[in-house]
Amino acid sequence: MTTATTSSEKKKRIGIKTDAQVDAQVREKIIGARIALLLKAPFFGNLATRLKIENADDWCPTAATDGRKLYYNSEFLKKMPAKQLEFLIGHEVLHLVYDHMGRAGERDKRLFNVAADYCVNQDLLDQKIGEKIPVGLFDTKYRGWSAEEVYDDLYKNAEKISIEDLEQMLLDEHLDGDDSDDIDGDNKDGEGKPGKGRPRLTEEEKKQIRDEIKEAVMTAAQTVGAGNLPSGVRRLIKDLTEPQLNWRELLQQQIQSTIRADYSWTRPSRRGWHIDAVLPGNDLEKEIDICVAVDASGSMSDDMLKDILSEVKGIMQSYNSFKLHLWSFDTEVYNATIFTAENIDEIMEWEIDGGGGTMFEANWQYMLDNDIVPKKFVMFTDGYPGDGWGDENYCDTLFVIHGSTTIQAPFGITAYYKLSK
Repeated sequence: MTTATTSSEKKKRIGIKTDAQVDAQVREKIIGARIALLLKAPFFGNLATRLKIENADDWCPTAATDGRKLYYNSEFLKKMPAKQLEFLIGHEVLHLVYDHMGRAGERDKRLFNVAADYCVNQDLLDQKIGEKIPVGLFDTKYRGWSAEEVYDDLYKNAEKISIEDLEQMLLDEHLDGDDSDDIDGDNKDGEGKPGKGRPRLTEEEKKQIRDEIKEAVMTAAQTVGAGNLPSGVRRLIKDLTEPQLNWRELLQQQIQSTIRADYSWTRPSRRGWHIDAVLPGNDLEKEIDICVAVDASGSMSDDMLKDILSEVKGIMQSYNSFKLHLWSFDTEVYNATIFTAENIDEIMEWEIDGGGGTMFEANWQYMLDNDIVPKKFVMFTDGYPGDGWGDENYCDTLFVIHGSTTIQAPFGITAYYKLSK
């Protein structure tokens, strides 16, 4: 048995007169489901029990959370089997863990909500949390994907899907905690204003809630151990405990690392003068030789390209002598250009060429064919390599991946691109 979530059913449940006896029974069911989670899935149970249970019959047709409260519609939950209720509570918990509230950014909020549900539902199935609710959004294709990655995939296929149909399969209402929240236009009074009970949060409150959730997630994870966590939560914990360097800092660090601790007798060190000794000095004039490749498969925007070129230019100009090989690629290499201190200002006029399929190996073949062995190879890409990632033994490689924070290159160093404001 399950509970219908069509628009018409949702409308019938909003603004109902709450039956005190039914509501008491529903609250007992929620408490029972949370206890069951504590016993069988303590990570989910610990996070669920910190949420205050609150009736929301006046505005919420299903269930929702703002990070501090678990809102519910008594009519929606009264016939839901206990195991499915465990699944639903786990669903709310993962939305908080993954910070889906307000994470859509400039993306279409409706489609992002759909993407977020695909992510949490698959995690719940993999962790065997409760019992699958038949009307939800499920696709094993999205196992291990982030909400942003699922969103991008759905967006590419927008002409083949119906957002309205997908929205009917959402298990809950997704809150950002601001006045833009609305559920199918149903949460309005006679004057078209938001319903009286809908939560409204200030930016400061949202920040406080996010901080509270992070602390609660860390505590719950330490209690149960990494082996009992969904893969996405394990990645999240790693990010919280081992924060990634900003890609710009990492890029500069990696280029700097190409300057070995080489010594030169042509520039003696002053350190030995006081003991009448001549010591070799660092050879700071050594030429930096790096290659930068830009994925031309269609995922790089003009703003991103300008941002990247500007960053690379700024880093290279901090050195006296350098040779920068820059090219774009899809299944082969295009517009290969060499920049030095003499022409580095022209880099901002460089353009991407290509745009077919994707084959990372084309970069290594190009370097091999042209006898190029750089001290560092940097690839800007969306992280979808085609047949393979390349030759890990050829040279040191840095992959800067955009559109994802979960794809990890099998060798070299991985950083995640973020457009500067």
